[in-house]
Amino acid sequence: MNLRDKLRAVGGSGGNQSRPRTPETEKRDCQHLAVYRPLSEFPGALEVRRETVARMSRTPLPEAFDPRRILYLDTETTGLGGSGTVAFLVGLGYLTDAGFEVHQFLMRDYDEESALLRNVEAGLNRFDMVCTFNGATFDLPLLESRFLMNRFQRDCLRKPHLDLLQVARRLWRNRLGKCSLGRLEALILGQPREDDLPGSEVPQRYFDYLKTGNAYLLEDILRHNAQDIASLCVLLTHMADMYDHPEQIPYSEDVYAMGRALERMNHPEEARKCYRLARRGRMGTEAGQALAHSYRRAGEREAAARVWREMIAERRGGAGPYIELAKYLEHGRRDYAGALEMTERAIALLSEARLRQDAAVQETENALQYRRRRLKKRLASTRKKKEQKTDGTGNDVQGQ
Repeated sequence: MNLRDKLRAVGGSGGNQSRPRTPETEKRDCQHLAVYRPLSEFPGALEVRRETVARMSRTPLPEAFDPRRILYLDTETTGLGGSGTVAFLVGLGYLTDAGFEVHQFLMRDYDEESALLRNVEAGLNRFDMVCTFNGATFDLPLLESRFLMNRFQRDCLRKPHLDLLQVARRLWRNRLGKCSLGRLEALILGQPREDDLPGSEVPQRYFDYLKTGNAYLLEDILRHNAQDIASLCVLLTHMADMYDHPEQIPYSEDVYAMGRALERMNHPEEARKCYRLARRGRMGTEAGQALAHSYRRAGEREAAARVWREMIAERRGGAGPYIELAKYLEHGRRDYAGALEMTERAIALLSEARLRQDAAVQETENALQYRRRRLKKRLASTRKKKEQKTDGTGNDVQGQ
């Protein structure tokens, strides 16, 4: 029986034919639909590793991590939130050794909400963690409120939760801007949807179904929901592969963004690897600055200085590397002559071909002028001390 036949069995033969109502005294179950997809459509999904996912998110992960124990969840609702919003369709997907299964629980009328939630609770209890797209701010809070309204225990919702929207924004927001699931499917996964129902039309389509009993109105919603859930698994696998092999990422913007994310997640070595890779592309200046600052924060000043010297040789970063190197030479090496040279070169760069300067540049130049005066005083003081220790022939006066 195909999807249309199943829906016809649920809602009648279509058209405007009204659906017979079940007496309120009779306990109703919701409609359960299943979609099975072959494992060949999810290459690499079973090889996703715990340590990779741990680098992507701060989500506490189960010790016995298994990709088959991840439940992919997505809801279709009657609105965008608020006390009257209900999840009329909840899809649950998971990997097996044979493929990927999507189980959808459809509320054909409001008196089936309790049955829908009971099926969702049973599904959640079978798995170790949940994966969603924007579930942290929408799907799970909505389900929690509906569980509360229906007097269900909410423990099943308090599992480790990986929200892929948060990971996606850290990776692609700077390059792509908007990070909707459909946009990521098209631009990142290379799998644009055709004739997909816009999410904004879902609530009205469901309300029309409630009025008419026309089950055909739900076909696009069910297809949209099933694709969302399958895409979650594909997207997680793709992200994990990126984190495992940053050298294969074609865009330096994405490699740099990954480095920033890894640094925020307290993975400095992995972050530095990304910065080194990103230095080869369009983000070379930003990646070089981030790499040097990472070394400096860790107290590895010599490594940071090497990066600044490399940026100077590559003519990247403008006056920035000169300024940082001047600070290092003055305070770290007590090389006042070298620090003065870097300071003067930074001043020259800031002054080049500029009739007007904005406030920030002027402030930087003022700070450099102050540094130059201080360094000149220190150099003069150092020379004077040396002269006091020696006579005109270079002999040490104190030793005579």
